[in-house]
Amino acid sequence: MVCEKETMPMKSTLVIAPHPDDELLGCGGTILRRKNEGATLGWMIMTKISEDTGWSKNSVQERKNEIEQVRKGLGIQPEHLFQLGFATTRLDTISMEDLIAEVSEVFHSFQPEEVLVPHRGDVHSDHRITFEAVSACTKWFRYPSVKRVLAYETLSETEFSLDSSKAFQPNVFVDISQHLEQKLALLRIYASEIGEFPYPRSEVAVRALAQFRGSSSGFESAEGFELLLERNG
Repeated sequence: MVCEKETMPMKSTLVIAPHPDDELLGCGGTILRRKNEGATLGWMIMTKISEDTGWSKNSVQERKNEIEQVRKGLGIQPEHLFQLGFATTRLDTISMEDLIAEVSEVFHSFQPEEVLVPHRGDVHSDHRITFEAVSACTKWFRYPSVKRVLAYETLSETEFSLDSSKAFQPNVFVDISQHLEQKLALLRIYASEIGEFPYPRSEVAVRALAQFRGSSSGFESAEGFELLLERNG
């Protein structure tokens, strides 16, 4: 188990979100901490909503506004926001070859040292497929910038897996005690995604999980990750 109280410097951190809000639910505190530590931040969003897939014009514009507000709140430069634009809930209709090509282009452009990715056992197909596409872009001989890959947990997705062989088992805990309130404030931007407790994506549940992960690792609040890859050299 690794408890990250002191800084483990990373020059660049790329968070990969199947949908907007996954980045905050899973690792918003860690992203904010990395920014304070001086890392260059990147945010790759795999999917989007559109009028072509049945969303209203107002909903599409609202989502664009939410993404822009969150980007600014996290301190991510506009050129480091990568929106791949695949239709939400439909990643399973896209060839893996095409998905990997798009993800690969971002990796070559941004050159991340640290990659934060959704967990492979999440119940949402978009999450699982995102994990598979990203996994293909972490080979050291093709993507030498990548030093560390961490899988995050997403409330309402990770904990509902019925496959015990793919259960989330955190072995890295990042202290986010100084960043939890800002994480919650940014989550409020996604007003349509946040509900009342006991809904999993609620402020009460997000705070409770942070406190639980903190109690597991000796911090007031923490985010848990599975360490999937680490290269030191």
